[in-house]
Amino acid sequence: MMQYWTITILLIILLGLACGVAEKTGQTPSARPNVLFITVDDMNGWGVKSTYPQVKMPSFEKLRSQAVNFTRAICPAPVCVPSRAAFFSGVASYRTGAYYNGCDPWRSSEILREAESIPECFKRNGYNTFGRGKIFHAQLAEGREEAMFNNRPIYKGGFGPFGPEADWVGGKGRFQSVTPWEGPDTDFPDVVNAEAAVAFLQQSHEAPFFCYLGLWRPHTPYTAPKRFFEQYAGVELPYPDGFRADDLDDIPAMGRDLIDSLGFFGATLAERRETFRRMIYGYAATSSFADWSVGRVIEALDGTSYADNTIVIVASDNGYHMGEKFKWQKGTLWELSAYSPLLIRLPNGRKMELPHTVNLLDIYPTLVDYCSLDPPTHSLDGNSLLPLIEDPDQERAPSFMTYGEEYSSVSDGHYRYIRYPDGTEELYDHESDPHEWRNLASADYREVMDRLARSIPKTFAPSLGGRTEAFQKIRNVNLSPGGD
Repeated sequence: MMQYWTITILLIILLGLACGVAEKTGQTPSARPNVLFITVDDMNGWGVKSTYPQVKMPSFEKLRSQAVNFTRAICPAPVCVPSRAAFFSGVASYRTGAYYNGCDPWRSSEILREAESIPECFKRNGYNTFGRGKIFHAQLAEGREEAMFNNRPIYKGGFGPFGPEADWVGGKGRFQSVTPWEGPDTDFPDVVNAEAAVAFLQQSHEAPFFCYLGLWRPHTPYTAPKRFFEQYAGVELPYPDGFRADDLDDIPAMGRDLIDSLGFFGATLAERRETFRRMIYGYAATSSFADWSVGRVIEALDGTSYADNTIVIVASDNGYHMGEKFKWQKGTLWELSAYSPLLIRLPNGRKMELPHTVNLLDIYPTLVDYCSLDPPTHSLDGNSLLPLIEDPDQERAPSFMTYGEEYSSVSDGHYRYIRYPDGTEELYDHESDPHEWRNLASADYREVMDRLARSIPKTFAPSLGGRTEAFQKIRNVNLSPGGD
């Protein structure tokens, strides 16, 4: 009889613990939520925020109808290597010194050598972790990938296929090219990797899973299967609304040093206009290609029994200029480099657009929170987004981005404040000036600038090296429709 009551009491205790876990997570202990995390490369807000209505992105449009769309999300750093190092580790760039592409963050930074990455955290917590495609875009120490992912070896791929030399814009090399690809879809690593992710999702899973897919598009070269170009045949693709001929007149010298003159677009205005049209055409096609890849993977998930218990995150690693402020691509402190699409679909399918300033650094603590993970031992610089989703009326602190030691960009949704190492400043009112045309930095706005400056770190880690994205110093090149 004594043994019977002992067993009964133990069962009651275990049942109480299980109920506590279920109450915290909203799931039963045997049904912890799965995660599908997809990143696209160099995607701006054309389709995600409908800022360029000509672009065709039906998969993102469908996802927006099911997910939380953070319309003012920004990246920790405006290029892929430091941004990925930050959001995968949860450690901001100003603490690691990973500011530029070409650095070696995971092996050079003492903090990142010790930090537990997102997939490592999930794997330690009993998840089956799967990764394919563009993940860190940087080398890892020997044995680190095995600690992150159950699937080995991991197929990554690359930026190809590259178009022929005849397609190189301005003769600037194979990355600056526009090519409708006539070969098989499987010539693209994105297609191969997406198919592998689909196969993984369709398997039978006993343990919860963390599935990461990193797509290479819409990053240059602007090469995509021909059908994605054909859907824009006859479509007028105008200059983006953010163009302005005198846009650089009030920009400090250190801001100009981060941009290029777009001189490779051609020697004459007529040449530049035609080249620019080709580049927009190529970016629209590669954006639609990336949209298709994202859509087919989510569609595969939705055809399984795991869909109702899987959190889906889709994000870009950084923003992207399309010639605005005489900049192509990324690597500045302005809105177009900072804004990074971020959509989170929770199993309840709640649809919202949240205009709060959030950061890709918030992804890691959000996943720890939602999946009730035993957290990493290192401190995370972001904040969970779940409280904001549950109570959208709450305020959010300004969000910080950096692109080098003492290069600071702070946004609170209303204003963006920029400060360079020499102390020069910029301030933009996004409510009246969404394209950041008018630099308001002056004594009249000192109170606003000082308030935002409080979000700038007191110290910055020394740079781990690398390179900026600027091709050359600014020259007098006018891309405006009426320019010469």
